[in-house]
Amino acid sequence: MPTLPDGSKQGVTSFHSVGYRGPSPPPGKPHRYFFKLYALNSMSNLEPGIDLTKFYKLIGQHKIAQSETMATYGR
Repeated sequence: MPTLPDGSKQGVTSFHSVGYRGPSPPPGKPHRYFFKLYALNSMSNLEPGIDLTKFYKLIGQHKIAQSETMATYGR
């Protein structure tokens, strides 16, 4: 769902689908997962369902800060 009931907008993730899906590595070696947070001065140009290429291009014009963390998960 590109737009949630509270008005939040979601885009296409690295899973190539809209919305968050938790980690799901194949059995074996743990995988690394990167979580990125961006502080923007405006969100008016972001459309629901936006793909990653367009997202990074648009936020580049409005990004004032960013943070990233990495976690490993395996099963």
